[in-house]
This record gives sequence, structure tokens and C-alpha cells, in this order.
Amino acid sequence: MSNATTPEGTDTPATALGPTALVLGAFSAAGTWAFLIPWTVIAGALAVTFGAMGTHYARQGVGRMWISATGAVLGALGFIGTVVLLGGMF
Repeated sequence: MSNATTPEGTDTPATALGPTALVLGAFSAAGTWAFLIPWTVIAGALAVTFGAMGTHYARQGVGRMWISATGAVLGALGFIGTVVLLGGMF
């Protein structure tokens, strides 16, 4: 019979917040210049949110700080870039 495994500190959904923020942030930043307006706004806002949550958990020792911070920054750039482009159109 196999031994029972106990969850470790790295076995938590909080470890996925950083990579999720990074992917959404990259999509948002790239999508701004491809004029995917509605999707970049949503992806940018989610990237900032997940990046902030990932940074919070990374300070507690769960997850990686640089991935979360990079995702939040890319999400903010994509979100702000989209707002600037829309502001320039009107």
C-alpha cells in the first residue's frame, strides 16, 4: 500500500496566480497593439488583480515574486495602453 501524502506549502492554488498573471499580462500588452480592445481590457485588469494576489502570497513564501510582479506590470501596461488608445480616438 502506498504512503499517504500530505500537502506541502507549494501544493496550493496560490502558486498558479503568478503564471496566470504573466500569461494574461503578456496577452494584454501584445493585444493592445493588435487592437483587440475588449479582450485586452479584461485581460489587463485580471492580470493586475492576479499579479497583486500572487505578490501577496509570494511575500508569505508561496509562489514566485518576479513572475507575479511581471504579470501585474504587463497587465497594467496593456490596460493603460488600451485606455490611451481609446482616449486618442475620441
